[in-house]
Amino acid sequence: MKVPTNETSKSVCPYCSGAFDSFEELKLHVLVEHQGEPLPKPPGTVTLTVNDRNHELQVEPETTLYQVIHDRLGLTGVKMFCDRGVCGSCAVIMDGRPILSCMTLASECDGAGIETAEGVADAGHPLVESYIKHHAMQCGYCTPGFITTAKALLDRNPDPTVEDVREALGGNLCRCGTYPQHPKAVLEAAQILKEERSK
Repeated sequence: MKVPTNETSKSVCPYCSGAFDSFEELKLHVLVEHQGEPLPKPPGTVTLTVNDRNHELQVEPETTLYQVIHDRLGLTGVKMFCDRGVCGSCAVIMDGRPILSCMTLASECDGAGIETAEGVADAGHPLVESYIKHHAMQCGYCTPGFITTAKALLDRNPDPTVEDVREALGGNLCRCGTYPQHPKAVLEAAQILKEERSK
């Protein structure tokens, strides 16, 4: 019995997706057209800069940014509360704006810069100490999401009003009900940053 061959199969260039009748033709094409170029990333590869550290990871299409940060990179500051994008516990900063990592696909973040609560704390941001001073947490589960969201606010608006803070943090939920303390903590951190800039 003769095994059928697929005469329409082509060798595909990993650089430009050009199709060639033989592997030898593909090799010649790569040597002539793509010599010295770095190999393209395999499908499903994302490159992220998380807290100033570069990571290259293989991800499935349905993998969320939360799963990458929490489960793969071990940064447990990002929390899973609702898994529906309504509580803010999974908030991180991506390229300067707060996002919900449980609702963001990792594949959409290729090349992005991500900052988590660990990164905010490692940088010595005054938000961390002001949150402690003003008792802006009880159980602390929601605190990383509040802090990253507040930092994104202060990065874009260094002199916010109480209303600015309330509006920015409006998507973050606290089961312990510490809401009155958050504006105090954020405004104090803003004042500390302002004093540091004036030195």
